[in-house]
Amino acid sequence: MSGYNTNLAAEFHVLSILHRLGAAANLTLGNKKGVDIVVVREAGDAVTVEVKGVAKRYDWPADNIQSAFPRRHFVALVSFEGRIAEATFAPRCWVVPFPKLKRYLRQYKGRCNVSRAAVVKRGQQFENAWSLIIDGPPG
Repeated sequence: MSGYNTNLAAEFHVLSILHRLGAAANLTLGNKKGVDIVVVREAGDAVTVEVKGVAKRYDWPADNIQSAFPRRHFVALVSFEGRIAEATFAPRCWVVPFPKLKRYLRQYKGRCNVSRAAVVKRGQQFENAWSLIIDGPPG
C-alpha cells in the first residue's frame, strides 16, 4: 500500500470516529494542505485537524506540520500497527493539540518526525482523546 493510501485510510478513520461521536466533521480536499478535517462545534466555533498516518509502528513525518491558528488545531496521529491490510483492526490514535506537539518532535538528519516512542511513553492522555476536538480542553 502506498503512503498516500495509508494517509487516506487514516483520514477516513478519523473522520468516521468523529462522526460516530456526533461531530459535524468535514474532510477537506487537496494534497499538501495541513488541514485534513474541519469540525464545527457550534456557530462561530470551528477547529481543524491534521491527520498523520503510518502503516507500521513508525515515527510520523512532521516536516510540513504547521498552523495559522495553533490553539484551534489538532494533529491526529494514526498507527495501523503493521496491520493495515486487516479490515477489522482498529488503529491506535492520539489526538494532540498543536501547541503540545512540540515536545514530541525530533530532528533527524534534515527530517523532522513526531517520535512514536515519545508519544507512547509520555502521551497517554492523548490516546483516543477525541473529546479534545469535539468539546475542547477540559476546564
